[in-house]
Amino acid sequence: MLYQVGGVTVSGGEPLLQADFLIEFFAKLKSLGINTAIDTSGSFAITEKIKTLINLTDLFLLDIKCINDEICKDLTGVSNQRELEFARYLSKVKKDMWIRQVLVPGITDKQEDLKKLKEFISSLDTVKKVEILPYHDLGKFKWLELGCSYELEGVPNATTQDVNRAKQILGI
Repeated sequence: MLYQVGGVTVSGGEPLLQADFLIEFFAKLKSLGINTAIDTSGSFAITEKIKTLINLTDLFLLDIKCINDEICKDLTGVSNQRELEFARYLSKVKKDMWIRQVLVPGITDKQEDLKKLKEFISSLDTVKKVEILPYHDLGKFKWLELGCSYELEGVPNATTQDVNRAKQILGI
């Protein structure tokens, strides 16, 4: 599908938490011929309501935290199974998506995991773009101001070399 210049992208927090509102909003946008996109983790059960929203959405920017489920659980506290299922469903119903992964040095940058990510992406029919987002600690101060511990303390920011290596492994 070719996209016209312009459109509406909804991001978060997590937009799928507002499915009722987005269904109404996107239905109105579609009636006006406006393209729609959602930036999401995809970590939701595919209910009838979510299917309705998917049908009203032209493009999904889907974050895959890490293809390795154990690392994903350690990093985010939840399994990656719902986000992978979400990607498979989008492919099945022919919805365009961009796959994005934050590259966290020493955590989400392992060669074997990036190869598994490449295999997974290859199994999907509607991936239009793959992006590697380099980890940075610019939000660390927010955690500290809130009196919270920063769980990634000591993890270096991803470098251009780190990103280029990941892109090479992924073939992008």
